[in-house]
Formats: sequence, structure tokens, C-alpha cells
Amino acid sequence: MAWSETGRSWNHWLSFRSPVPIQPGRLPYGERVARLAYLGTPDMAVPPLRALVEAGHDIALCVTRPDRRRGRGGQTTPSPVKAAATELGLAVTDDMNDLIGAGVELAVVVAYGRIIPARLLEQIPMVNLHFSLLPRWRGAAPVERAILAGDRETGVCLMKVEEGLDTGPVYAVRTVPLDDVVTLDALRGQLVTVASALVVDALAGGVSGLPDPLPQQGDVTIADKITKEDLHLQWATPAVDLMRVVRLGRAWTTFRGKRLTVLEAAPGPSGHDTGQRQPGSLDGPVVATGRGTLVLRRVQPESRSPMSADEWLRGVRPAVGELLGTE
Repeated sequence: MAWSETGRSWNHWLSFRSPVPIQPGRLPYGERVARLAYLGTPDMAVPPLRALVEAGHDIALCVTRPDRRRGRGGQTTPSPVKAAATELGLAVTDDMNDLIGAGVELAVVVAYGRIIPARLLEQIPMVNLHFSLLPRWRGAAPVERAILAGDRETGVCLMKVEEGLDTGPVYAVRTVPLDDVVTLDALRGQLVTVASALVVDALAGGVSGLPDPLPQQGDVTIADKITKEDLHLQWATPAVDLMRVVRLGRAWTTFRGKRLTVLEAAPGPSGHDTGQRQPGSLDGPVVATGRGTLVLRRVQPESRSPMSADEWLRGVRPAVGELLGTE
């Protein structure tokens, strides 16, 4: 099912509760319960965990990253998955070796963030919810790379975990359309809703009910981790490509030697004439690019709070033709 057919938001899955009490020995979404382990870390991995619990499955153990220290007082902060698991009354560990004694039929992996040793894969079958249409965008940043590449569709694959990087055969796939407007955060919300429904549907008949996985087919592309330079707005680039960077949420440039984060922007009018303007030159909120223009909507100057582009322009009073992107 496509994301738009679910009618559910990411926040829905974060707070979802079954409206009907689960009767002993009976599942609300399937026929058989599975004894599972769950490996995940960030916010994006919380909704599938909640969905599996609500479907009646026995989550014997959650594995996530260690707590992180915050501030000078030595206080620690749990991962989002640990916080959710604790709320749900589930056992949690940051040691993958604890999986060996958990007696699980299957481990479900969602954005765990660590390499799983081959010795564990030999002992415990594992499936992974991967947020792309494999084999396109194997790796760490599949959602971001799909946006940057201008893909017209993306999706979620439930795949077998193998020793290679996202190389395993695929049990099930759901496709999500991509347009030129959706932001990274919004797309993640759509994908995680699809993923939550997908894993519940796939396990409705228990682990033994999983279909035979099919080998990945097509050209392989690698989704390298997004770097600071990937988010650097190069104004000689066409406006359509710059908008894709802005949609990731952390795009940046410089103005008068200081960093300026571009939080929101829009393509300029198609008929806007940049004349001989240099890429990066300002005319009010309109920035000339290598092809077309970009209109700044919301920015964050260095060491300042986010503000509208108009508020920023009133403060800095740039001359017509003054450049963004200069050191």
C-alpha cells in the first residue's frame, strides 16, 4: 500500500495504541505471534517497534546504542528506541551479544547504526527495514540520496540481513511517490508509516509465514553518508538542484564571511530574468543561480535564531548584487 492510503502520520505511530484489548492467544492483525528481538536507535525506528508490540508480537529484547552523555553534569540520554522500549516495559540492552541467549525466532533491524557480526547472523535470522527501493541506494543515507538525485519514487524493502551492505534478498516492498516539494522530515514520516504497516503485514502469519525472499535486481547505487559539503549551496548549480539540498533541512551558505543556514526556500518565477547577474547575487530574497533563481523564505544567521528571510534582509540591508557564498 502507498503511504497516502494509510491515512496515518509519523506521529500517529509514535503514539499509536490498539483501541481493542488483545485477548490471550489472539492477535489483532494476524494469526500467529512471533518471539522477536528488535535492533534500532533513532526516532525513525520507534514506530515499527510500537506497531509490532500492538500487533501482539513478543519482543523479547531490544538492542540499541549506549546512552549518550549530555552537558557537563554527566547526565545521560537514552536513544529514542530505548526510551520507547522502557515505556513499553521491554528488556533493553546495548550489547548485541545478549541476543544469543534471548531465544528469539527472528530479529528485526531498523536504522540500528552498527555492523552486525557474521557470527550473530549465523545464529539468529534477521530482517531489515531499509528505506529505499533496493538495490538503489544501499547504505547509510538512502532517503537523503533519493531526494538529492531527483528520484520520482522511493519506498521500503523488508530484506534478509546478510554480511554485505544491504545485499540481502527482499521479502516485501512498498513504493512511495516522490515529488519536488517534500522535505526530508516529511518523507521520513511517510516512509516510516509504510514500514510499520509492511513489517506487521509480513509477520501476520508468524516467522514461518514470511514469503521466500527474492534476489535484488537492477543497478546498484550506494547512499553515502551526507557530509557538510553535500549541504553546501553552490550557487553556480541550477536552482532545481539547490532546492533538493534545501529540502534536506541543513543547507548552508555564507554571507559577509559568516555562515547562513537556509531553512526554507522556493524556486523563483520561471520568467524571472537574472540578466548578467552573478550566481549567488541577491536581489531582495531572490538569489541568482547557475540556471534560474531561488527565493529565500526562512534562514538562520550564524549564532542567531531562525527568522524569515524578510526579517534577515531588513537587518543586513544587502546591496543589490551583493553575493552569497563569499568567504
